[in-house]
Amino acid sequence: MRKNQTKGTESIMLDKDRMPRHVAIIMDGNGRWAKKHGLPRLAGHNAGMESMKEIVRCASNLGIQYLTVYAFSTENWKRSQEEVGGIFRLLTKFVDLDLDELNEENVRVKCFGDYSIIPPKAKKSMDETLKETADNTGMQFNIALNYGGRADILRGVNKIADKVRSGEISGEITEDMISRSLWSGDENGNVPDPDVIIRTSGEERLSNFLLWQCAYSEFVFTDVLWPDFTPEVFEQLLEEYQGRDRRFGGRK
Repeated sequence: MRKNQTKGTESIMLDKDRMPRHVAIIMDGNGRWAKKHGLPRLAGHNAGMESMKEIVRCASNLGIQYLTVYAFSTENWKRSQEEVGGIFRLLTKFVDLDLDELNEENVRVKCFGDYSIIPPKAKKSMDETLKETADNTGMQFNIALNYGGRADILRGVNKIADKVRSGEISGEITEDMISRSLWSGDENGNVPDPDVIIRTSGEERLSNFLLWQCAYSEFVFTDVLWPDFTPEVFEQLLEEYQGRDRRFGGRK
């Protein structure tokens, strides 16, 4: 799990035939970026939203089939009321202003997590975006919102338990059953596990993100703070991923 340092002006050589099918990103460093620039934390989140827009566009143009971003975790409610409220106002702004472009790019938006309890305006905007992009056939953009990996697994296990009690399931519980019961499962199109998980800002941990799904994911860490994360940096990290030898537990 190497920490990536950006390469400056070196040319990036991506093999379009070896592009990851599913990229997941832990977007970290908004607060530190704001502090570094002498700005309030919400300014960092706003800059981070702009970076997210650029990466969604870039990933779609590169032919990546699934992009998942960690937008708001179940633990983020512990932050100040001002910051939490500001994050959801920015999210509302993003989905409202960029809905037309998402449709133009043929991007389908899905949500991982229980977003039913987020502020009403943000929920309304998310509902509209999910509805308006549902028939798009291009890249699927998954927003992990009020999401936690442990809560995801617990929810899935309880769904299976309900089916066992009702007699819908009998016999052994399989890995496939668990996978299909998660937020990435049947209700969101049975999203494949991420090929690569990227985390920005120099931190090297999962922070309760896609715990079941990451079993054989590659990890790439970069010191770049999320608001400074550009399509060029993204492509550099994808180039690093393409240099990995994925064995999925086997030996060569």
